[in-house]
Amino acid sequence: MIPTASGKVNLKLPSDKITIRIQDEAGFPVTDKLADEFTKQHPNVTFKVVRDSFANLTANAPRLLASADAPDLIRLPTMGDTVKDGLLTNLDPYFKGYGWDKFSAGQLAASRMSAEGVRGEGSLYQMGLGYSVTGIYVNQKYARQLGLSGAPSTIAELERWMAKAKAAKILPVQIGMQDGVGTFALQALINQYGDKADLVDWMFNKSGATFDTEAGLKGATTFKKWADAGYFPSDVNAINYTTMVSNFHAGKGLLMFDGNWDAAKTDKAMGQGAARFVLSPPAAADGPYVAMGAANSFAIPAKAKHADATAFFLNWIHTDPKARQIVVDVTGASPGGDPSQALPKVKKGSLTAQALAASAKVASDDGFVDFMANTTAGIYAGAFQPYEQKLLTRRMEPKAFVTAIQEYYTKELAG
Repeated sequence: MIPTASGKVNLKLPSDKITIRIQDEAGFPVTDKLADEFTKQHPNVTFKVVRDSFANLTANAPRLLASADAPDLIRLPTMGDTVKDGLLTNLDPYFKGYGWDKFSAGQLAASRMSAEGVRGEGSLYQMGLGYSVTGIYVNQKYARQLGLSGAPSTIAELERWMAKAKAAKILPVQIGMQDGVGTFALQALINQYGDKADLVDWMFNKSGATFDTEAGLKGATTFKKWADAGYFPSDVNAINYTTMVSNFHAGKGLLMFDGNWDAAKTDKAMGQGAARFVLSPPAAADGPYVAMGAANSFAIPAKAKHADATAFFLNWIHTDPKARQIVVDVTGASPGGDPSQALPKVKKGSLTAQALAASAKVASDDGFVDFMANTTAGIYAGAFQPYEQKLLTRRMEPKAFVTAIQEYYTKELAG
């Protein structure tokens, strides 16, 4: 039974033998592991997982969704026009039936879309198989050397950490802008300098929202100030994401702005205890934590043959202890769901454990926001990456930067 306008759905798993078909990206094994465990618990349900490259899957998603042979579940990083074109199952009946209102609203926000195509509001059309959280990795050897313990409580204290490192001839922040990954640090600042709702409205393309705000300007100004102070590598624009991470692992930098997806890799490269993971601090002491986080988003096509069973599977992923453990073990990401639910077991003291605790803290503060890079299809490569490169090398001033970002955004939305 496919959800109807009346919202009538079956919340019980059928007893008949069925096969749920999943269209996923290559290199994302969590769906296989989850499918195997689900079948162990529910032998009448088997799965067929088809994979393609991320680029091909993204490009072909509308065609796959519109096909008479549409899958039951599809990896869908961006919704685009799929809601407007009636290609996705509205998950609202399941949201109500399964009690997903207990989940972090911020984590689900990016999976909502209105009839007018505005993200962040309206009905729910996607769910995540794991949820990311971003923060700061700290090199413990340097922290001890500099007398720095715990986590910075404010942006001002974070800057004192950077100044101490610079004075000791230790690179304060390992960061790269060749492929725009430095945007993590920039957004960490903007998140804290204003009402996150304003930034979210802009990212979700709400009418009248703008990037040219006091928070945007202050974030860009501080970001440039850090570069001008020598807190970043001198060749920042020649460093890409992979090099940034490997440089940090090699001991080049006190801090690195990055996400939980590198937690297990960092422990393996540096040894457990050599680094710690903390949240980007608020502007004022005791302020709520705000952090970028996004779902590994999947959707149920409107033409799915087993929509109810697939929704049951999605609910199981968020609520079943073994499923939640698989999400953490395979992806290192937070399993999402009800923030009060027990976290999966991880190695005590590991970076993955620290990131999970950080994610739970952000969820309890309702502080999750999407990545600015996801605002429109072209804004990351077309605006953030090149304009930040100029900002960090004194070729663009902060006011010109926020104006240029907004101009690009306006033009792209206008087509």
